[in-house]
Amino acid sequence: MGFKCGIVGLPNVGKSTIFNTLSNARAEASNYPFCTIDPNKAIVAVPDERLRKLTDMYKPQKTTPTAIEVYDIAGLVKGASKGEGLGNQFLTHIREVDAIIHVVRCFEDSNIVHVAGKIDPLSDIEVIDTELCLKDLESVTGRHDKVNKLARSGDKDARELLPVLEKVKKSLEDGKPLRRLGLDDNEKKAIRDLLFLTMKPVLYCANVAETDLPNGGKLAAVVKEWAQSEGSNFVVISGKVEAELVELPEAEQKEFLSELKLEEPGLNSLIRAGHELLGLITYFTAGEKEVRAWTVAKGTKAPQAAGVIHSDFERGFIRAETMSYQDLVGLGSAQAVKEKGKLRIEGKDYTVQDGDIMLFRFNV
Repeated sequence: MGFKCGIVGLPNVGKSTIFNTLSNARAEASNYPFCTIDPNKAIVAVPDERLRKLTDMYKPQKTTPTAIEVYDIAGLVKGASKGEGLGNQFLTHIREVDAIIHVVRCFEDSNIVHVAGKIDPLSDIEVIDTELCLKDLESVTGRHDKVNKLARSGDKDARELLPVLEKVKKSLEDGKPLRRLGLDDNEKKAIRDLLFLTMKPVLYCANVAETDLPNGGKLAAVVKEWAQSEGSNFVVISGKVEAELVELPEAEQKEFLSELKLEEPGLNSLIRAGHELLGLITYFTAGEKEVRAWTVAKGTKAPQAAGVIHSDFERGFIRAETMSYQDLVGLGSAQAVKEKGKLRIEGKDYTVQDGDIMLFRFNV
């Protein structure tokens, strides 16, 4: 599995439409709040042109892409953390996701009601952030009270943790998401077990009208500026266009994209931005039986990358026979890579690079 993400946003911003595009799961998309009664979950294959090229070269019996796990969460409204609407019961479903995709409505359409009666991206973002902050505040308040009592009794660990919890509690009381607080690595480690929603990295997805593609228009620009101010990622997608794209044959998709001056579907941009946000890279294994993509964190060493395939590979790791995707495609075959001296033998200290094609040798 590549990574897990939860899609959040106000009702009627296009969350389920985008989810449908991602997963082809056809979650109900209707013009009224709370149409997503149960959290929808889907496993989404990650499109990668490199995987397609490797398949053409190796002609394997099977090709397996890496994937992301996507949760479509019911639309949150003001008061969701206190049980307003249906949002509160779904907040727990995103506790353990790696990242949040925050869909923000950046299109005008009189036929689709806005829960607040107006199109205001920053106001929409504030509503979601406030509700997530309030939910996090519930978590930290209980922990703070316990740690405070221990600290007063002289507990050393509690005394070290208490200032961090107080810092976090103050930020949440002020409605400031913890990702904007600037916590250092030690502070983050100290509160990691609380799984704060507002600590999770966010990918802002501006859902725009077709006429505002490819750049997104004025409303999307506001969201982009906000995302940049907190170091978050940002993508522009037209849910309506993406919904049309998935229904078209590949040749017609390319023609449609060309007309819109788009190089690829928004889905590709969304997934790539998610990988970048979480610092993920892809390496490949390739042979006659299977060509497969694997996702690891940037900076992963070869034995740990092998362990993603099977724990035995990591325990018994000997070496990794490695070539770059660029060398393989440029030279035309694995044999040519060997003949040109481009096949590398890497050991336990090797840091895996995006696009590496690897064969692991190990002891059973």
